[in-house]
Amino acid sequence: MEERNREEKVTILAIESSCDETAAAVVRNGREVLSNVISSQIAIHTEYGGVVPEIASRKHLEKIDEVIRLALREAGCGFAEIDAIAVTYGPGLVGALLVGVAEAKALAYALDKPLLGVHHIEGHIAANFVENPELRPPFVCLVVSGGHTHLVLVKDYGEFEIVGRTRDDAAGEAFDKVARAVGLGYPGGPKVDKAAREGDPAAIHFPRGEVEGSPYDFTFSGLKSSVLNYINKANMTGAEIRVADLCASFQKAVTDALVSRAIRLCRERGCRSLAIAGGVASNSWLRREMEEACAENGIRFFRPSPVLCTDNAAMIGCAAYYEYRKGRRDGYTLNAVPNLKLGER
Repeated sequence: MEERNREEKVTILAIESSCDETAAAVVRNGREVLSNVISSQIAIHTEYGGVVPEIASRKHLEKIDEVIRLALREAGCGFAEIDAIAVTYGPGLVGALLVGVAEAKALAYALDKPLLGVHHIEGHIAANFVENPELRPPFVCLVVSGGHTHLVLVKDYGEFEIVGRTRDDAAGEAFDKVARAVGLGYPGGPKVDKAAREGDPAAIHFPRGEVEGSPYDFTFSGLKSSVLNYINKANMTGAEIRVADLCASFQKAVTDALVSRAIRLCRERGCRSLAIAGGVASNSWLRREMEEACAENGIRFFRPSPVLCTDNAAMIGCAAYYEYRKGRRDGYTLNAVPNLKLGER
C-alpha cells in the first residue's frame, strides 16, 4: 500500500464498545490521535468478579453520547470536520457491540458520512502504529488479551495470516482464573502482575503447554489446572501458599510460551520487526522478557503504551484509516458479529 500524501488530512471519529469500556476517539491520518476518551466499567463489574454482559450493555447506552461529545471537544473539532465514522463490530459481547454499531450507523446516516466497521483485533494490532511512525508491514504481532491469543503475520495494512492461536483458554482468561483462585479478584491480569513483582519466578515449576504438530499454537488449560492443583494440594496438607511466588511462577510460564513462539516465527520467516498488542501486552514481565529476547535476536520490538493495550477507540480509528484509504465502505446493514474471525468481512 503506497504511503499517504503528507498534506492529506483524513479525520475519523471512532467508537469502541465491544466489552466493558465505552470509548470514542478522533484520529487523523491513522497515526495522530487528537483525542481518546474511555469510560471504564471496571469498578462496577468488580463487584461480580467479571463482566456482566447485560450491565455492560446498559452502561454503554448511558455513556456513549457523552464520550463522543468529550472526544470531539478534546480534539477541538465538530462533526463538520469528521470525514468518516468507524466502529468496532466484532468480536465481543453482542449487546455491547450493538450499542456502538447502532450509534455509528445513526451518526453516519444523519451526517452523511462514510461508515467503516472495524475488527476489534485488527484495532489492537493497529495500536502499534500510533506511537511508532516507523513501523510498517510486514511484521509479526503477538495479540494477547482476555479473549484472544493470536500469533499473526501482518503482511500489509489489513492483511493478516494467523500462524498460531490458543486451542483453549486465552492468556488473559488464564490470568483471571488464577487471580480468582488465589483471592486477588477482578481484573486478574494487573493484580497478578503486581503481586508477581514481589515473588520468585523460579519458586514453582509450572508446565509450558505445547500442541503436538502445531508449534505455534498455544494451550493454557494445562497450566491453569496445574496452578489449581497446586493450590488444592496446599490447602489439603496445610502448606503455606506464597501468593507472590505463585503469581510470579505462573506469569513466567505464560510468558515463556508467548515469547518463545513469537521469536521462533520471526526467525523462521526472516521478519525483523515484532509487535505485541492486547490487554495482556501491558504486563510488565512480558514486555521486559520480549524486549530482551528481541535484542538478543536482532529484532526490533514495538509495544503500545499500556492505555493503548486495553480497549480504546484510538486503535479503531487507526485501523479504520487504512481501510478508508483502500476505498472500503460499509452500508447501513452493518451488524454486530460477536464471533468475527480476524480477516473476515
